[in-house]
Amino acid sequence: MNLNLRNPLTFFDLETTGINIANDRIVELAMIKVMPNGETISERHLVHPMIPIPEESSMIHGIRDIDVKDAPPFKEIAKNLAKFLEGSDLAGFNIVRFDVPLLVEEFLRVDIDFDVSNRKLVDAQKIFFMMEKRSLSAAYKFYCGKELVGAHGAMADTEATFEVLKAQIEKYEGQEVTDLSGKVVGKIENDMAAIHGLVASNMVDLAGRIVFNPQGVEVFNFGKHKGKPVSEVLTKERGYYDWMMKGDFPLDTKRKLTKIKLQNFNS
Repeated sequence: MNLNLRNPLTFFDLETTGINIANDRIVELAMIKVMPNGETISERHLVHPMIPIPEESSMIHGIRDIDVKDAPPFKEIAKNLAKFLEGSDLAGFNIVRFDVPLLVEEFLRVDIDFDVSNRKLVDAQKIFFMMEKRSLSAAYKFYCGKELVGAHGAMADTEATFEVLKAQIEKYEGQEVTDLSGKVVGKIENDMAAIHGLVASNMVDLAGRIVFNPQGVEVFNFGKHKGKPVSEVLTKERGYYDWMMKGDFPLDTKRKLTKIKLQNFNS
């Protein structure tokens, strides 16, 4: 089947030095850009992370310091990557919680404001968990009937995710999705806006530290103020903003926090 696309949709996968969004770095990036007419364009990049790759990470993806010693750092390929992704929605497996936030952090470090607020985020893992409740290898076996050869290689994972999403839409199109309380929150459709609404509609920052509550108000999603409106906390506890800005939070979280603070100040 062909995906019903209004915009290009870029499937991508990152291999990294670790899982800390604020501190870890990309070592490999693979992308498959699917055009509305069905044409696909692929790119793969090894990236020098400028920090050592821990052995525990290398054991997962197989990339070690020697493999990237001659690769360019992210700042040297950032402009070309941003150009490749211009006007494209984003898709992948677990991209909402990890790949997109980490990619945005890398762009922000080199002073490129890679804004995803107007892009649709399509996460095949979320559909998988919502509809079958399980890794990419399992999803590939379940939906496509194939064994994932080369798992944790960025291109193999990216290609598998492309196939998984198409199979998910074929299998579930028209079916309702419910939350943990049993409330219907939408339907699976061959429409990236609809899927974005199911997997990423309540995000404020990409790390999930701030989310929209059911009333559409930005609230904290962690710590002692979990569930409280951000503007209310910043008004009553002015030092909380400074604590977060000085803390080990992703740059995107700090950017969104500052935006809410300024909106509250202006109002």
